[in-house]
Amino acid sequence: LSLGEAKNLPTYPGPNKMRDCYCTVNLDQEEVFRTKIVEKSLCPFYGEDFYCEIPRTFRHLSFYIFDRDVFRRDSIIGKVAIQKEDLQKYHNRDTWFQLQHVDADSEVQGKVHLELRLSEVITDTGVVCHKLATRVLECQGLPIVNGQCDPYATVTLAGPSRQTKVKKKTNNPHFDEVFYFEVTRPSSYNKKSHFDIEDVDEVDKMEIRVDLWNASNLKFGDEFLGELRLPLKFLRQSSSYEAWYFLQPRDNGNKSLKPDDLGSLRLNVVYTEDHVFSSDYYSPLRDVLLKSADVEPVSASAAHILGEVCREKQEAAIPLVRLFLHYGRIVPFISAIANAEVKRTQDPNTIFRGNSLTSKCIDETMKLAGMHYLQVTLKPIIDEICQVHKPCEIDPVKLKDGENLENNRENLRQYVDRIFTVITKSGVSCPTVMCDIFFSLRESAAKRFQGDLDVRYTAVSSFIFLRFFAPAILSPNLFQLTPHHPDPQTSRTLTLISKTIQTLGSLSKSKSANFKESYMATFYDYFNEQKYADAVKNFLDLISSSGRRDHKSIEQPILLKEGFMIKRAQGRKRFGMKNFKKRWFRLTNHEFTYQKSKGDHPLCSIPIENILAVERLEEESFKMKNMFQVIQPERRVLYIQANNCVEAKDWIDILTKVSQCNKKRLTVYHPSAYLNGHWLCCKATADNTPGCTPCTGGLPANIQLDIDGDRETERIYSLFNLYMPKLEKMQEACGSKSVYDGPEEEEYSTFIIDDPKETYKTLKLIIEGVGNLEQEHAQYKRDKFKKTKYGSQEHPIGDKSFQTYIRQQSEISAHSI
Repeated sequence: LSLGEAKNLPTYPGPNKMRDCYCTVNLDQEEVFRTKIVEKSLCPFYGEDFYCEIPRTFRHLSFYIFDRDVFRRDSIIGKVAIQKEDLQKYHNRDTWFQLQHVDADSEVQGKVHLELRLSEVITDTGVVCHKLATRVLECQGLPIVNGQCDPYATVTLAGPSRQTKVKKKTNNPHFDEVFYFEVTRPSSYNKKSHFDIEDVDEVDKMEIRVDLWNASNLKFGDEFLGELRLPLKFLRQSSSYEAWYFLQPRDNGNKSLKPDDLGSLRLNVVYTEDHVFSSDYYSPLRDVLLKSADVEPVSASAAHILGEVCREKQEAAIPLVRLFLHYGRIVPFISAIANAEVKRTQDPNTIFRGNSLTSKCIDETMKLAGMHYLQVTLKPIIDEICQVHKPCEIDPVKLKDGENLENNRENLRQYVDRIFTVITKSGVSCPTVMCDIFFSLRESAAKRFQGDLDVRYTAVSSFIFLRFFAPAILSPNLFQLTPHHPDPQTSRTLTLISKTIQTLGSLSKSKSANFKESYMATFYDYFNEQKYADAVKNFLDLISSSGRRDHKSIEQPILLKEGFMIKRAQGRKRFGMKNFKKRWFRLTNHEFTYQKSKGDHPLCSIPIENILAVERLEEESFKMKNMFQVIQPERRVLYIQANNCVEAKDWIDILTKVSQCNKKRLTVYHPSAYLNGHWLCCKATADNTPGCTPCTGGLPANIQLDIDGDRETERIYSLFNLYMPKLEKMQEACGSKSVYDGPEEEEYSTFIIDDPKETYKTLKLIIEGVGNLEQEHAQYKRDKFKKTKYGSQEHPIGDKSFQTYIRQQSEISAHSI
């Protein structure tokens, strides 16, 4: 997601009229991300990106704009809600959305399982009446309102409603309660076994209504969670009916509100769903891709062709880099495409400056392989900058009252000096895979431009400084160095540091000319000394020379993740309370700890080798969502609740990843807790009973990254399939070039084709492999379509995406007939 900006927000009723706004991203009603607060604006600019794996099903992706209120609860200005099935309409397009009013009656999620039975009853006096039995079985995925959910259902049919019991602290309640309603009054008994005509009309007009409520302790009354209205006429075909239904919003009659009252929000959403087969399905396409580094010329390889046909090089780079990293082929592949690009470059000053496939692939590799390197190098000092808030503004126009320009310059100079020093002294920590790539870039550039002695440095510095360290300093939240976007003052300080570091690392001849602003040129004079240029060159020499260092450098603790979560006391004291407390958790590659608040002494430390399994915890254990468990020796378990489903998945993934190689890892675990003398899952009474369910994360760790090669191949297949017309056009271009070998035709000149015959061969293999996978997907969908029942738990009635799918399938089958 890219959250751009909001505009024309309604003015604040006070004299100031401006607002302090932030935006949240929600899956249904669960918040998974929050932007920075933009102060005193009715057109706030956020410019924040958020990427996440979606760990559960959802109906709406929603965005809420809040106005911060220091004294009371923050107020909601408006929302944008996109239905899951509509996400494709806006895929990868900047779109302005009108903000809608937020109304509790329209905020609905979850589903309900009902059984309806219409039966005839002959009374003692011999007359017939018709009764409806409504059985409310259970609900799933109800929203949590103000941190809790105590749901109950009311059932109504033309008269007073009946109510189920309240189920405390659960958003997946099991009711299993039956309510009987009289549908037709007793009429004089006749031998017809069906309704009288008048009765049928009456029945047709009737509807059964099921409302879900959250029992509230507040004086404002209970909160509405959703409703269901079912006409009884559908029971005439079958007297009994049982299905799952999506809850629906209540029609709140707010239609008169003008849609443009609340302003609008600019978003760019890229949403993908991958249906991944088992490994053998992908062998033909994967083999063609992995041979890319060995194809001569490399422009005829499958990976290069993917970069040629994709609209954005980034689209191709992400799955390619992950696939090659997974199979240990990233260095030869990047060396091959970089070498080809260097040969095509005419001016040494423009080397690797464009947004080519090479640049994007190296960026992506650095982001994946260099994340720990950034944490070790930059995180401590960036944390300090974010916490201390030293004034560093050096633009005389932007100085605040009471600030001294010379003091600010000195603060900034000290920060730049410290960051420059930690970067240039960090060569020994640079990941091997990055060093090997830099070595090949340096060799290629030096060979191509033998007269330019500096090109061996600029080829490497254009990546390590301009595209790695400088962006990480500028936007530390995008590189997991800070949890949130920094505040405006800190952001400005980081911008000034990033600009200076970028220029220091670029080794260009006239440094001051790089700055449009005179105050930056003046500030840069501090660093116009030879020692800075020498330090950069020494650093670049170290990270780009072959056999440059001892690979067994001493491993120091690397901070992997930290943040507040809620944990259940482990009951170390025999009579201690097992209550829930908020704690600051910290994970390094050595240990997992928690403390009262950030920076305190740890209250508990679990060495990584003592983590035997990390698994989700069933909600029924403590009636709490997003819980997981960290299992230690002697079956000791730490139960933890994360803030939302995305955070829970992130913690589980990273804890599993760091502990995957532990020798004593468990193969089975208990998905529920041990409470009241037994395990809730299998009812075993001994607390040391071995687990009843196989563990999910017991696979061995793969290099330094946890990548699914099949999934990346599936992504590449999807891209090839999407751009099939371009592949066919490229194939046509190869044919025309090989036959005539004449001047390039205008319509084909967009492709790089160095060797038409080789390129044609590769294209033929790609098109064949993609065609076979497409058939497999189509067959899988047909089989799934036959087996899936509308109204099942997986596809409740009201599931629009499934209705669309049914329509598409019936059109396909009608077309094939």
